[in-house]
Amino acid sequence: MSENRKIKTALISVYNKTGVDDLADALVSNGVNIISTGGTAKYLTDRNIEIELVEDLTGFPEMLGGRVKTLHPKVFGGILARRNETHLTQLDALDIPTIDLVVVDLYPFEDTVASGASHEYIIEKIDIGGISLVRAAAKNFQDVVILSSKDQYTTFIKEITEHHGSTSLRTRQQLAKSAFSLTSEYDRQISEYFMSFDEAGHKPNYQLRYGENPHQKAEFIGNLEDVFTQISGKEISYNNLVDIDAALQIMSEFKQDVYTVAILKHTNICGIATRDSGIEAWEAALACDPTSAFGGIIIANFNITMDVASSINKLFYEVLLAPSFDDDTLELLKSKQGRILLKYNSDYRPQEQNYKTLLNGEIQQTYDYASTKKEDLKIVTSLSPDDNEIEALIFANKCVKHLKSNTIVFVKDRQMIGMGCGQTSRIDACRYGIEKAKAYGFDLKGSVMASDAFFPFPDCVEMAYNEGITAVIQPGGSIKDQLSIDFCDKHGVKMVFTGVRHFKH
Repeated sequence: MSENRKIKTALISVYNKTGVDDLADALVSNGVNIISTGGTAKYLTDRNIEIELVEDLTGFPEMLGGRVKTLHPKVFGGILARRNETHLTQLDALDIPTIDLVVVDLYPFEDTVASGASHEYIIEKIDIGGISLVRAAAKNFQDVVILSSKDQYTTFIKEITEHHGSTSLRTRQQLAKSAFSLTSEYDRQISEYFMSFDEAGHKPNYQLRYGENPHQKAEFIGNLEDVFTQISGKEISYNNLVDIDAALQIMSEFKQDVYTVAILKHTNICGIATRDSGIEAWEAALACDPTSAFGGIIIANFNITMDVASSINKLFYEVLLAPSFDDDTLELLKSKQGRILLKYNSDYRPQEQNYKTLLNGEIQQTYDYASTKKEDLKIVTSLSPDDNEIEALIFANKCVKHLKSNTIVFVKDRQMIGMGCGQTSRIDACRYGIEKAKAYGFDLKGSVMASDAFFPFPDCVEMAYNEGITAVIQPGGSIKDQLSIDFCDKHGVKMVFTGVRHFKH
């Protein structure tokens, strides 16, 4: 049996009418009978295109204010029937015509949400009949064509014009693929909308002063109360929220450590340290880069006591996050108005899916939960790191994961003493990290180095070796890995591979 299928009957029901008259003209020219509904039917008849109303086919008028138009066995039977003797005999007995082409787009749900429309209006833009028609036609692509976007009309018209109203199986299958991608994304949009409601059915919506810059508008849609409680300070801004998110992500790596403090600026860590007391952790984190710490975001994984608060209070900062605060510390920290104090939920875990708008759509990915443990390390040099070096390497690898690529981190005694991030070359990131460590009085001798991605050449390892590092942690995976390994073996440097890259763009 030929894979080509002649279109005899088409169902057209679209929200966006752009180009649909040209499509209908092409179909009529190829002898196709058109069935249509509501606004689409009027649009086509106003342009002198002959159509049959769906209600004449089904014997039922549109009902419930247009909520039910095409949901009928005479419609779906004609779409879903296989073109074999058994199914066609059933259609003949029930006086149901086959429908060979379905032209349907979906109500603009996402645009309606973005417009700030009422909840009731948004609900009416959840497509039911349309998405059912799309899925039915796509499922039966062996025999039925599905056009789910006006952007497909031009190519489709060309094909049926050249092939006298017929389509190939390849075309039908590609259009079905596009249709299922559309329905999947549409369902995700609806799910995301409903997920933004709290248990009481309310939709938290935080109007922010502005976006990244004063001329940009911004809002946060979600429930911040599940993540933190604001104790004091000014209204949280867009940039604050972005930095708070980055701070919580990095601290999620150090939940099990005793006392850890991280300081961030523009989502990048400029200081982080783990110590045996809160005040020591704070002082060590600040020492990493006291210049960048000015106006930064501070996060601790422990209760803030008076000694720590007194020291932090000397610095100008934007936000301080901690799981808890002593009562007397709050009185001190609140004395400087405007600085934001947040008590965060220690059980908070970054969302499993990350979304980002891109071009004319969005991309999504799973969160980078990859965590490297001692048993995950692959020792690739003749010398093995000792326990202290392994602890430092794992610490460094946690840091490098949360800095913008390309990035290099130097760690010594559970403290990040230097880093280069967001550089266009790895060697620049290494050079910058070394210079930064020296600028704040750190001795790189005895430190370890981490890289978010592999070394294509041994230049970074050589540069770091000349400063006195003893061990390196990196993902590995370069076709020239052996060059770096050979350099380390020759100069007594230990190197371990994790097998996991941590690009952050």
